[in-house]
Amino acid sequence: MKEEKEIIQNKKARFEYEILDTIEAGIVLKGTEVKSIRQKKVSIQDSYARIKDGEAFLYGMNISQYEAGNIFNHDPLRVRKLLLHKQEIKRLTGKQQEKGLTLVPLKLYWKNGKVKVLLGLAKGKTLYDKRHDIKKRDADRELQRYKRMR
Repeated sequence: MKEEKEIIQNKKARFEYEILDTIEAGIVLKGTEVKSIRQKKVSIQDSYARIKDGEAFLYGMNISQYEAGNIFNHDPLRVRKLLLHKQEIKRLTGKQQEKGLTLVPLKLYWKNGKVKVLLGLAKGKTLYDKRHDIKKRDADRELQRYKRMR
């Protein structure tokens, strides 16, 4: 049985981008980073992934330094390598070549004792699309309110 326990979710990504495809990736971490993640001292808000020289990397993920760490503590904003199969990297490279597509981390979670990242192949939304989403969400909320009253 595969156990998944969510650590953090990037809600801003689903608002700012239209998610076309998702892919699960492992991430290379140091010991103090894992300990900080266990304490949920991590942020993927402004992070993104990029493929460089046939390897995938995650930029901008902030993992706070471990409080009980010593001189071997990690750099909070270091670039972290993502673990993907070669076929997945080739497929993402082809799709990322298209104009306006980017790789955005959607959530960070534990799976069988390992930290995983759910990456989304995303296309930026226009201001009109964002307003449309807000209107739709408000309309759905009103509809639910009326249903509860009846």
